[in-house]
Amino acid sequence: MLKDTVKNKYAYVLLILANMIWGGNFVIGRIAADYFPPVTFSLLRWTIAFVVLTPFMYKKLKTDWRVLWNHKWILLLLTGTGIAGYNTIVYFALHFTTPINAAVVNSTTPLFIAIFSIFLLKERLTSIQTAAIGLSIIGVVFILSQGSLDVLKTLSFNMGDLFVVIAVICWSLYSIVVKKYSTILPTHTTLYVTSFMGILILIPFSMLELSRPGVHVVFTASSISILFYVGILASIVAFLSWNTGVPKVGPAKAGIFLNLLPVFATIFSTMFTNEALLWYQLAGGLIVISAVLLSAKASPKSIQQQQEASRSYSKTV
Repeated sequence: MLKDTVKNKYAYVLLILANMIWGGNFVIGRIAADYFPPVTFSLLRWTIAFVVLTPFMYKKLKTDWRVLWNHKWILLLLTGTGIAGYNTIVYFALHFTTPINAAVVNSTTPLFIAIFSIFLLKERLTSIQTAAIGLSIIGVVFILSQGSLDVLKTLSFNMGDLFVVIAVICWSLYSIVVKKYSTILPTHTTLYVTSFMGILILIPFSMLELSRPGVHVVFTASSISILFYVGILASIVAFLSWNTGVPKVGPAKAGIFLNLLPVFATIFSTMFTNEALLWYQLAGGLIVISAVLLSAKASPKSIQQQQEASRSYSKTV
């Protein structure tokens, strides 16, 4: 029991680390828009990740190749939803909607993960988890509405918001599949292979994107630094942290940690840009952090019951 508790605490650290890096990625992503079109940005990001991983994964790939090949369609699903899908779709969405709208819609991710967990993994949400999901969404909406009902009422939704919904569904499915196949697929080589598959998927779309008039890539010291951040930290460190943490605590519970992302994005914006930390951002951030802490209070017994239910379901599929 103590060993499981220690493992869960380690998983929480990994989930927080992933969202800290992705929070920084939001700030970096805004800057990157001046240098890269969205699909090409994703392509360059995963190309760097693949190149960096290659020296470490080459030998291990030989060992894991058979199990990876036997689950090639699952790898394709992971690639389409999490590697080539989520971030690229969000980049597209921001061409049609505002970052505020995108963040509001993105805050529904824990709900989608929880719903998919119930239907696809047969997990049961505890009352604590349900309360934590609701509390975390309240915190995010409080930040985005600037603590004002009038601001919230003026939010309008458009085609870009639909893209964000699609992106959220992609990430939710990715997290569910990671959980379901966590005892079958090796974490590191799975990321390595799916990054390569993502590159293959993104190449033709990038070529089409760059063929449009006025669309081009700008290489400077700043843009290259951005690529290394998203290619190594956001693509390797954050994904490995997330993919390691999700199976240990379950996708529904891990999904709540995603609402830390806008909190970290706000903090980094304050630190590295001219944006000031406002009262509603601080208040909303404290609400989200409280929700995450509440989620971590779920009893070890309930976690064990969820894991046993997931294993039992997996055997019947």
